[in-house]
Amino acid sequence: MIAVLGGLGAALMWATGTLCSARSSRIIGPASVLAWVMLTGLAANLAVVAVGPRPGPLSGSDLALMLTAGVGNVLGLFLAYSALRRGKVGLVAPILSTEGAIAAVLAVATGEALGVASALLLVVMASGVVLAAVAPEELPVPGERTSAPVGLATLAALSFGVSLFATGRLGASLPVGWTLLPPRVVGVVAVTIPLALTRRLRLTRPAVPLVVTAGLAEVLGFASYVAGARHGIAVAAVLASQFAAIASVAAYVLFRERLTRLQLGGVGLIVLGVAALTAIKAS
Repeated sequence: MIAVLGGLGAALMWATGTLCSARSSRIIGPASVLAWVMLTGLAANLAVVAVGPRPGPLSGSDLALMLTAGVGNVLGLFLAYSALRRGKVGLVAPILSTEGAIAAVLAVATGEALGVASALLLVVMASGVVLAAVAPEELPVPGERTSAPVGLATLAALSFGVSLFATGRLGASLPVGWTLLPPRVVGVVAVTIPLALTRRLRLTRPAVPLVVTAGLAEVLGFASYVAGARHGIAVAAVLASQFAAIASVAAYVLFRERLTRLQLGGVGLIVLGVAALTAIKAS
């Protein structure tokens, strides 16, 4: 049950971050959004590290996983923000959410046990994600080229999937605060500081609440995911990926983005899969 709750908590937080980053990326650009999200996240993360327990000696595999989690997350976010700047949330988010399926496949491939019923439900949810992703667009964003956001979102999903898997592995041996630290450190060092030094770091008043909220949502989402992943990476990862369904519906309400019947069908499969899997894990 903890894996289910952790995954769903991450989904809510990441949906919030997706909506905020979609708006802010069109205001100040994806690179600046990533820089401020990483800086905000690092500040929150360091507060958690300061009051939390310290890790034991780090092994070589721990360091490799931390680097993988950090680079994968930062690269994935930049690609995702670039996709959200060019396309609709309803198109990009479902593709991004396949990160959970990628992480689940990696978890099973490395020996994690998964029941037959749970495996079938993961397939149902993954099918819903794919159906929502391949559905034709309705009322495209002015100047939108569907191939660009789809390609960027696909690459982002691959990066996120690897990062999710590495983060889940780290969460089994490190305190939560330390598990969440690598992406924030990599992001600030590789993105925020270089942009600030070259005076390319942008921020406008309308973007401030958006990037702060996105940064906090990223950290809280990963904290929830790590808590769930300690009880099952595959289930927590795929449920966390349901942020796409939440973000797509919210974008329809807030941004007037229209979903096609195929997209609605995909969202329906996802919701049914989540409900069934929750019932199984709760019993």
